[in-house]
Amino acid sequence: MTFQTNHLYLQFSHETIFNINYIHKMRHTKVKDLLNSTKTLHEVNAKGWVRTFRNNQFIALNDGSTIDNIQCVVDFENTPDETLKRITTGAAISVTGTLVESKGAGQKFEIQVAKLEILGDSDAEKFPIQPKNKPSLDFLRENAHLRVRTNMFGAIMRVRSVLSYAVHSYFQEKGFVYVNTPIITGSDAEGAGEMFKVTALPFDGTPRTEDGKVNYKEDFFGKETNLTVSGQLEGETFAMALGQIYTFGPTFRAENSNTSRHLAEFWMIEPEVAFNDLNDNMDLAEDFIQYVIKYTMDKCPEDLKFLETRLLDEEKSKPVAERSEMALLDKLNFVLENNFKRVSYTEAIDILRECTPNKKKKFNYIINEWGADLQSEHERYLVEKHFKCPVILFDYPANIKAFYMRLNEDGKTVRAMDILFPGIGEIVGGSQREERFDVLVEKMKALGIDEEELWWYLDTRKFGSAVHSGFGLGFERLVLFVTGMTNIRDVIPFPRTPMNAEF
Repeated sequence: MTFQTNHLYLQFSHETIFNINYIHKMRHTKVKDLLNSTKTLHEVNAKGWVRTFRNNQFIALNDGSTIDNIQCVVDFENTPDETLKRITTGAAISVTGTLVESKGAGQKFEIQVAKLEILGDSDAEKFPIQPKNKPSLDFLRENAHLRVRTNMFGAIMRVRSVLSYAVHSYFQEKGFVYVNTPIITGSDAEGAGEMFKVTALPFDGTPRTEDGKVNYKEDFFGKETNLTVSGQLEGETFAMALGQIYTFGPTFRAENSNTSRHLAEFWMIEPEVAFNDLNDNMDLAEDFIQYVIKYTMDKCPEDLKFLETRLLDEEKSKPVAERSEMALLDKLNFVLENNFKRVSYTEAIDILRECTPNKKKKFNYIINEWGADLQSEHERYLVEKHFKCPVILFDYPANIKAFYMRLNEDGKTVRAMDILFPGIGEIVGGSQREERFDVLVEKMKALGIDEEELWWYLDTRKFGSAVHSGFGLGFERLVLFVTGMTNIRDVIPFPRTPMNAEF
């Protein structure tokens, strides 16, 4: 038989054609699809990793497509002992057989195995992830290259993937332009100074200026550069031409913090919209968050149900006072079913100052006066105890917020906003940006920010400046909330933290 493809003639024998068709038909089927089948199937092939093997007969096989395993029943009497001994936790195998209705409880179908092939052995004595041992989260972090083979981390990473897709889906449906802002930058968007330096200069014999400082003019870029903490400033320039844009990429902060809420490398979602004021910005953020949570709940019901059960089991070991008042799915529905309460910072301070925990000094940080920087305990009190719904705080004191936020007419507050969620506190930070050239310059001077370094940013205030707004959402914070996990290191594949860059 002969095929013609762009003047190239390919000749195959009938036997070869048969083999090609046979291979195509025998392509393995995902476990998820097998479990969702509506009928028994005469011949199927599944490939995956052994979770457990019982009684020399029952294999729990998982391929990552679903949290559920499919049971594969081996005819152990007609299977060589050498093969049975190689069916160990972690081993990669291929099974071919018949998909039949399961006789056991818990699943509709199972595979009666006619042929079994070991694709990759796993030494049972050395494989560190043994389900029966119930490894701790600390142990799993030390084995991050294998932890995704557990039900918990498989579920977390599938949820993370769907959430990521939902982010793009939302903005693309709304006509936003996706912009890839630089990872290497010469500016500090937050003005915090906690940035990782990027250099090609040698550590031995580093070139110096006459006053002994590092001579960055001899460096790769001819100036001091860092890994970015935010794509916002660059994003603003594109919003002033394309109208509405968003960034979604890695960001970095060299903050020497070893808490359960901080990472040195994390992902940020940052939309910027021309002609949007602060109210428009709050509308956008609320709509966006509810969309991505609803999308993920629709796409990952089994994974979220599993994570909810895991969380309930974990909380049984905690003192009653430390347990969450809501189950995971209730907390997610809480965000979907409640309009976000919009409260000024000033009103929030009054509420906190007069509340019982503050008066009885049960807060770790007592609120005494206007101007205090709110902590997670204050934010959670507002959401979980006082308003009992998600809260958007706005109009913060200027001296605790970034230089680029629009100054209000009172001269002491800025058009900033933070969105607060139950169990997590702040999840979104944003603002209406300062579009007035003269005001922005004065704020930069007051904070000692070099105008020459941000000349390009100031240019956007010279040529067609307009009201515009945006916000930033740390993606891992969102995944943390949706999965119910309590440590941010458990919602990113390979966490980067102080003294830890393993894998």
